[in-house]
Parts: sequence; structure tokens; C-alpha cells
Amino acid sequence: MPDRGGGPTGPRIRVGRPSRRVRTLLMTLGVLAVLGMAFTMFAGFWTDWLWYRSVHYSSVFTTTLWTKIGLFFVFGLLMALSVGFNIWLAHRLRPPLSAMSMEQQSLDRYRMGIAPYKRWLLLAITSLVGLIAGASASSQWRTWLMWVNGVPFHQKDPQFHLDVSFYAFDLPWYRFLLGFGFAAAILSLIAAALTHYLYGGLRVTSPGARATAAATGHLSVLLGIFVALKAVAYWLDRYGLAVKSSDFKATDNWTGLRYVDANAYLPAKTILFCIAVICALLFFATLWRRTWQLPVIGFGLMVLSAILIGGLYPAIVQKFQVQPNEQAKEAPYVEKNLKATREAYGIDGTKVSDYSGTSKTKDKTTLRDDVDSTASIRILDPNIVSPTFQQLQQIRNYYAFPTNLDVDRYTKDGKVQDTVIGLRELNLNGIPKNNWINDHFRYTHGYGVVAAKGTAADANGQPVFTESDLPSTGDLGTYEQQIYYGEKTTTYSIVGGPQKEIDYSDDSGEKTTSYKGKSGVNLANPINRAAYAVAFSEPQILYSGAIGEGSRILYNRTPKERVEAVAPWLTIDGDAYPAVVDGRIQWIVDAYTTTNGYPYASRTTLGDTTADSLTATNNSRAVVAQQNQVNYIRNSVKATVDAYTGQVKLYQWDTEDPVLKTWMKAFPGTVQPKSAISKSLLAHLRYPQDLFKVQRELLTRYHVTNPTTFLTGSEVWQVPDDPTNKSGNAVPPYYLSMKMPDQTSQAFSLTTTFTPNGRDNLSAFMTVDAQADSSDYGKIRILKLPTSTTVDGPKQVQSQFNSEQDIAESIKLLKGGDSDIEYGNLLTVPLDGGLLYVEPVYVRGGGLKYPLLRKVLVSYGDKTAFEDTLDEALNKVFGAESSTTPPPDEGTTTPPTSGNPTVQEALNDAQKAFDKGQAALKKGDWQAYGEAQKDLEDALKRAEDAQSKADKSSGGSGNKSSSSPSPSTSASPSSSPSPSKSSGSG
Repeated sequence: MPDRGGGPTGPRIRVGRPSRRVRTLLMTLGVLAVLGMAFTMFAGFWTDWLWYRSVHYSSVFTTTLWTKIGLFFVFGLLMALSVGFNIWLAHRLRPPLSAMSMEQQSLDRYRMGIAPYKRWLLLAITSLVGLIAGASASSQWRTWLMWVNGVPFHQKDPQFHLDVSFYAFDLPWYRFLLGFGFAAAILSLIAAALTHYLYGGLRVTSPGARATAAATGHLSVLLGIFVALKAVAYWLDRYGLAVKSSDFKATDNWTGLRYVDANAYLPAKTILFCIAVICALLFFATLWRRTWQLPVIGFGLMVLSAILIGGLYPAIVQKFQVQPNEQAKEAPYVEKNLKATREAYGIDGTKVSDYSGTSKTKDKTTLRDDVDSTASIRILDPNIVSPTFQQLQQIRNYYAFPTNLDVDRYTKDGKVQDTVIGLRELNLNGIPKNNWINDHFRYTHGYGVVAAKGTAADANGQPVFTESDLPSTGDLGTYEQQIYYGEKTTTYSIVGGPQKEIDYSDDSGEKTTSYKGKSGVNLANPINRAAYAVAFSEPQILYSGAIGEGSRILYNRTPKERVEAVAPWLTIDGDAYPAVVDGRIQWIVDAYTTTNGYPYASRTTLGDTTADSLTATNNSRAVVAQQNQVNYIRNSVKATVDAYTGQVKLYQWDTEDPVLKTWMKAFPGTVQPKSAISKSLLAHLRYPQDLFKVQRELLTRYHVTNPTTFLTGSEVWQVPDDPTNKSGNAVPPYYLSMKMPDQTSQAFSLTTTFTPNGRDNLSAFMTVDAQADSSDYGKIRILKLPTSTTVDGPKQVQSQFNSEQDIAESIKLLKGGDSDIEYGNLLTVPLDGGLLYVEPVYVRGGGLKYPLLRKVLVSYGDKTAFEDTLDEALNKVFGAESSTTPPPDEGTTTPPTSGNPTVQEALNDAQKAFDKGQAALKKGDWQAYGEAQKDLEDALKRAEDAQSKADKSSGGSGNKSSSSPSPSTSASPSSSPSPSKSSGSG
């Protein structure tokens, strides 16, 4: 060992290899690091397998996994063999050393350097390209499964007369194979050329021949394979014209052949295919001719032909043949696009009827009566009243309702009632103290359904609840109320073990429970615990004493997340909604099959098409990450997720959809037949909003069936912006029970309006029958307004509401103090040739933290009303009262008084102020009305403060609907007072 520093008697520092102990330590650390990474990878795989097995969809996991593994190894091996074989062959064909030039002799040191490692170098190169190619191929598992399991559409494209399945299932796989072939040919060519150069087969600077005969033959064959693949690409491009997107002024995202495609590009691709085949043969002939002269000439001819025939000639045809007479030339191809697009999006059966837009009935009483039979007008807006549900029915801070509630239908005494419904879900942000035990063991689930009539509000402007309180009681009967799976349940919970869970709280205190379901993964196994500790980055899972025999971990708990996991080949609708079915809360999720390979059908981007004013403020309502383009869509699957067990069921809904049949072949047993849907579940299924939004966007242009009219663009419509806010986003569609002119009774429908492109007047009204058990389910009806006259559209009606002096003054008074006005959904109802607009108006403020229904705006023809109730507004607009007396609100009772005398005194003062304000309003005494509103706000604030103090002193039980009724103008057809628990029709 060399010495450093010091003299003969100084210290000596010994420098050399590390000691055996250090080497052992380093090796141990290295082994532990490798084992740690291996276990991390294993943990991800193992927890995925356990989850799929727990939901009984392990076949989805195994089919997907083995498909990916198979593609990885097959194509990785093919790429590695291709590149490795050509490197080996190039090395085998190297010239003798004596024949090397001076240029090659200078490379001798490189050859000598890699000579001892050439086998390892070859293995490393082939392994690298194989891994990259295999990883790329494994991502094509959907393409492979669709190709190998594809079923025919039994529809042929109009150009090549091939079944649509060729374009949807076969062509994508052929293109992948072609791309893989190009990659293999290019990498093999590069690897072979470098090897030939390194070993003297190719020369760059040396005089004389640039390549040996062996190198010339080898590289020529590879070039010939590349050109042959280009010939195949030209041939496939011919069929690709049927699904090619292009810019066309008739519509965005045009798909299919146009005149220039059929008469210029198509013959050009055929000619280029022939030239490429000849060029490839010339390269192969080099094996015998040993010269590149003819192949190079042929390749140059192919490139020149591609420029002239494939680029210049079509441009000339477009300029001098199409543009001078575009409508005549393009009309036959537009007709094909119209037909294919309407079929691909399911809008080919749309019924378009002319509608006058004005009523000719003179009898106002008849018109007034027709309102009740035409529509069950929903004045409770599910997108506004969530804070009201929260304030009145949250009960505990650790419960919450979704931002947007849902509309469903429930039957009582044979009468179907549109109902606004929401679940009281778990809200971890509201628990008293956040820690690991509370967040994941104690607070694990929500509790109960809260529902209210969609067509009524009580005397205080509050919802008329048909299911309320905790535990929930009302019209829905007995059902499992615990909610372990919901839209707001985004974290994992560990249940069923030694740690008890908080079930709910009432006046007697907290009730505890222990999960009895079979959902989730058992954590009794230490391997499972270790895997989840790693997967969730939570070491406490491994050693916590709160986990024991029977403990199960629940995760992937949102309905959309679970359906997307068990059926990754489906596109999930943005709005999952709950329903009480056969004694259980079921989340209902609509799912779609899509493809972008339907010939001649124009494409659309789901993420853009389904965006509206609701998705702009609530991302959970959006179609998740769907920025890919499609040109075929079907609502082929209805899925359910049990809110207690998490059980996922997929039901075949569209029995004719070939895309679904293909996936059912690929994943047998995962989708149940349509006949398995029970009648009770069928009653709650509805037409999905996202599909409707896609269809309405397409129908802005494709309601036209005449090619000439389509090309002129004279009848292009647009979806209007939401007039109730200033977001600038499209108005969302609304669910409403109504009767169209050709219907004999009301049907649960999804509705929207259209305006002319760039204008605000109404051009059309569109509905689809959304009632799944109806024979007309999915039938789209469009009422087309005349173009010779103008009928006010939603934005104009809203402007009219805001500009009328009496209405503006009333709204100004409602805004007194710190109150805010919120406009509810502006509903449109066709009525006797005219259009009835109804909009609820909510007020939030004055000490209240939630909106209450204060007024109803109604417009029909040139008449407008702004009244306390819907009945009063309708009576004013039509100048007549209904001849039918509305039935009493069953089950509604006088609101119970609060046990707190301070609260009761404040409520009495509020009622007096309210009565005083109503009297002043009728006299037109705005000063007195303003003073009364101020007194009302003060009284309500005192009531709220007193109730809040009482809640805190009693353990923070929160606000119940019966504890603080707020005086308000009635918005109900009947002026029944607020119920504590309504037993009215749901």
C-alpha cells in the first residue's frame, strides 16, 4: 500500500480497497434496495389483483394482463430478433481484414475495444429495442382485442362496400402492424449499416467501391422491405380515405371521401402502390445485379410521383374542377356523410316537425288548464338547492351533499312525481378532529337519502321533503341507509375490525356499527397488509393495532371509478345518480361504447361537446379526460353500484351494438343480459345527459337532410349560452315530465333549445323520451320554429325578465341588504303552438346561508309575470285561473315549533315582518316593504344565532328542517305550510 503524509515517525494513512465489512455492508444495502423496488412493484400488482378479485371481476384483470404480456413478449421478441439477426448477419458478411482500407484500419481500435464484449453488446442492444417495442405493443391491447374479437356491423361503406367492422376493428390493427414493420425495418437498416461500416463492408471516404457485394445485397433487401411496406401503406391509405378527417367548410371534423378524394387521391394512391411494388422488386433484384443504380432511380421516381400525383394533382382538381361548381360536385359525398353521421350517433330517427311558435287559442281558461296536463313544471332546481339540503338536512358536519343534486321519479298512490334527490355522504373535512384513526376507521360512511318534490316548495321557500331526517324516513320505505360508496367518498376506509365505526348520531348520542358487507380486501393476511402499506404509502397499515381479524380495506369507492375499473373499455357518463331500488341504494351509471372508425361519419370531441355551464363549475360532472375524438357512440351499458356493498353490475342495454358485442366476446361473463334488469330498476333508468349533449351538438347541423342546404349552411343552429349566469357556457339540458304535441300524455324527458347561428331568437326545441320503460324511449323530437318570424329565445326571455320595470324593482327589493339573487333553470314548455318559459328565483342572504325559493318568473307570448307562486304567475300570464283545483299536499303538517323560546320569539317576529311586507307589496308601498324586509332579516338572524347556540350546547347536532323554518313567499301550487317529514307523493 502506498503511504501518504508523515515521515519515518509520522502517522501513516493507508489508502486502498474498502474493508470486507464495508463491502459486505454496501452489498447488503444494494440487495435491500433491489428487494425494496421489487416489492414495490409487486405491491402494486398484488393490490390490483386483490381488488379485482374482491369485486368479482378478476377475469378483466387477467385478460388485460395476459394480453399486455403476450403483446409485450411477441413484439418485443420480434423486434429484438429482427435487429439482432441483421447485426449478426452484417458481422457474418464482413470482408476479410486484408481487404480493409486505410479508413477502416483507423476503426481498428473500436473493433478491438468491443471485441471482448460483442456478445454482451449485441444482447444489450437487442434487449433495449425489444423492451421499447414490447412496451409500445402492450399499450395496443384494446386494438388487439377488438381485432381478434370483432363482430360485423352488417353495414357497408358506400365507397368500397366493406363492412364497417373493417374500419372499426381491422384497419387500426393493420396500421399498428404496419407501423411496427416500419420501425423494425428502419432500426434493422441502421444497425446493419453501422455494423457493415465498422467491419469494412461500407466505406465513406476511401476511394474505390463504397460497399462490398455482400453489404450491398444485405442493405438492398432491407430497403426493399421498407419500400414494400410503403406499398402496403399506400394500399391501406385507400381505405383510410373513408375515415380520414379533413377541413371542410360544410362542417368541422368532416370524415370520409369528398370529390377530390374519390377522383384524385384514390387513383393516386393506387398508382403509387404500383410504383412502390416495382421499386421494391428493383431493390430485391440487387441481390443478383449487385448495383443500386436501378433501385435508386426507382426510389426517386416514387418520391417524385408522390409529390406530383399525390400532392399536386389533387390540388389542381380541387382548384379547377371542384371550386367552380362545389355544390354539384360535393353533393353526392355530403349525402353519404349525412347518412353515416346520423346513423353513427343514433340521430337518424329524429322526428322534425314544424311549430308555429304562437298560440291561436282564444279561450284563456283552456290554455291555463292545458298547462297542468302538458307538463309537471319543476321549480326546484337541483343545481341550486344543494346548500338548502345541506343546511336543513346535513344534521352533522361530517355529512355533505353533492354540489349538483339529481332528478329522478318515484311513485306513490299510482302517481309518478319528479323528485330531487341527494345522498347524505361522508365529509371528512367536517369531522371534529382529523387523524388517521378518525379519517380511516371511525368515520367511514354517509347515511340516508334526502328527497324533495320537484314541483313544489313550502310556504317558507324550502323544499317539500318526501324523505328526510336522520335516520331518513318518508315515502321511500325501508332500505339500507349506510353509504360506503359515493361520489364524495374518495379516500380509503378500514372497516369490520376491532375498531368500531360511527354510524349516525341522534338525540340519545352516537350510534356505532361494524361493517358486515363482503366488500373490500381482507387485511388479516400480513402480506396483504404489507402490500397496502407500500401501495398507499402508509406504514401504520402494517403495524396498527386497530387492524385485526375481519378488517377489510375499502377503496376505489366512487361509482364512476369502480365502473371504469371493471370495464376499462367503456366511456363513463359524467353524472352518476342514486336511486332506492328494492330496499337498497343503487348508484346508476351510464356507460358508452365508442369508436372513431365509422366511415363517413364526422368526428366530435367528447370533452368539448359535453361541456356546459354545470361542468364548468363541477369537474365531477364532466366526461373524464375524454379529449379523444369519436365518430360513433352508443349508450350500450347501464351499470349499478351498490352504495353499501360496492357491488358493480353491468347490464347490456343496446342489444344490437356490435362494439359492445365485441367487448363481450373479449371479456365473457362481465356484462349481464338486458333481461336481467328488474322492473324496479328499469323504472329509475333514464336517457343519459352526455349522450344527449353529443347528439344535440351534431343536430345543430345534421338536422338537415338535403345536401345542398347543408352545404350553404343557411340552417345551422347553435346551443345557446346559459342565460341564468354570465359564464358564457352552453345551457345544460333539463329533465322534465312533459307532453310534446304528438303525445297523448306526459313522459319523463330531457329537453334543450336551439338558436340560429349568431342570433338569440329561438330556432328549435328538442326533447328525447328519457323514460326507460317507455316504448318511445330514445325517440328524439324537434319542433322547428319558422324562419319568417322571430320567437324569443332563452337569452331574450331572460333579458325581458330583467328589463321589465316592475320585475326589476321587485328583484332590487329582494336583493336588499347583502342578499343575492340566484336564477334557477329556465324551463321551456311547448304549449298550444306557443312556448311557455318558467324560471324559479331564489334569494340567498339576510343571515341565511342557503337559497330559498322566493318568486317564479313566467312568460308566454308577450305576457310576463313575476309572482310568489307558480299558480299565481300562470294565472296572471293567461288572465284566468285553472278550473281544476290542485289536490292538497298530502302529509304536510304545520311546522313544529322550536323548544327554544328565544328562537320561537324571533320566528314570531319574522312572521310578523313577513306579513307586513306582503301587505306593503300589494299596496305598492316600496318604502314600507323595504323596512319590513330589514325587520325580517334581523329576526331571521336572531333565530339563526339562537339556534346555533342551542345546537352547540346539545352537541352540535346541526340544523334540521324543523328547527328554523324561514317565512317566505310560497312557490308551491298549494300554499301548504312546511312539513317536518312530508309523506307527499315522491
